[in-house]
Amino acid sequence: MQAIVIEHAGGPEALQLKEVPTPKVKPGWTLVQVKGFGINHSEVYTRKGESPTVKFPRILGIECVGIVADTTDPDRLPVGQKVVSIMGGMGRAFDGSYAQYTLLPNAQIYPVTTHLSWAELAAVPETYFTAYGSLRNAHVETAKSLLVRGATSGVGVAAIKLAKAMSPQLEVSGSTRNPAKFDQLRAAGCDQPVLDDGGELQTDAKYDAIIELVGAKTLVNSLSHVNRRGYCCLTGGLGDQWSVPNFDPFAIPTGACLTTFESGIENNTAAFNAMLRLIEGNNIDVTPSHVFDLAHTGDAQAVLESKGNFGKVVVLID
Repeated sequence: MQAIVIEHAGGPEALQLKEVPTPKVKPGWTLVQVKGFGINHSEVYTRKGESPTVKFPRILGIECVGIVADTTDPDRLPVGQKVVSIMGGMGRAFDGSYAQYTLLPNAQIYPVTTHLSWAELAAVPETYFTAYGSLRNAHVETAKSLLVRGATSGVGVAAIKLAKAMSPQLEVSGSTRNPAKFDQLRAAGCDQPVLDDGGELQTDAKYDAIIELVGAKTLVNSLSHVNRRGYCCLTGGLGDQWSVPNFDPFAIPTGACLTTFESGIENNTAAFNAMLRLIEGNNIDVTPSHVFDLAHTGDAQAVLESKGNFGKVVVLID
């Protein structure tokens, strides 16, 4: 099969198209024919050598969509079944989705029913399920106001769109460091774009729910904008900082809650399909911002890194 292999840390050019053996099934694992995958910032960090637990050579890719090619669980994962997979060591502890085929543990493969195209579906798994889980953990259904911190990212755009579908009366704000992106945020459904300058939100507003996608770098500032009995869900690490030095737990406002969401922690096929029904039932536009083929996966990562990108970058495989 063809796969994108990285043998040493480097720039996008370190991602090389090569012929490698197609994996064989083993007990508890299923072979998936990859139809597409999204590009994620964590994969860029790994490519740069910033994931010390990942050993090269490696086939990266923490998510994929495709069909079952060979199975050890024919009842739940029959050959030909449309599936998605997210995280669980994929592309890190073992070879991932930057390939025509990937071998995955049965427990982290979700059978799905959807009418979305492969390009649309490839934009969904990690991005939309991360947004969906974060919104649920932030109790957005009972909130009157929401802030998405880092709103121009793929997960941020997904969170805005899903939040409006989950709670149509919700007032949604989204932060960006670039005021030129305000109109793009409004087009995605954001009611109130907010400027993020030097890690400080340029507003005095407070919110019932905050989705923190920049991460530890802006967490303390985000917490200062949570309403009493509100929720802040720490999800992302776009700020490339993974801890808060000398964190003071009393930064959490009285009566408010700080929680987290990680998409690969639990296999929840029912929740994933419920999200797909929400997307399709509300005609949410999940069209990716850019689509590449496998040979140009390095170019896809370069676009994700660029300051001008807005939305999800995907790779499709014929």
